[in-house]
Amino acid sequence: MTTPQTRTVLERSPAGHPRGSWTAGENAAAQRAQGTNAWGVMDLPTDQFLVVTDATPQ
Repeated sequence: MTTPQTRTVLERSPAGHPRGSWTAGENAAAQRAQGTNAWGVMDLPTDQFLVVTDATPQ
């Protein structure tokens, strides 16, 4: 049996943003450049792009 991973949301941007998912992708890339394993995902229920990580914020 696998245990679900806890993810931390680092950034949120509305899906209606003029640049769409680019904002989340750029924010995730900036986090990775600082050493945090982050990626952008779409949260359909809230209609937002999220930057998430498996790391716990300090």
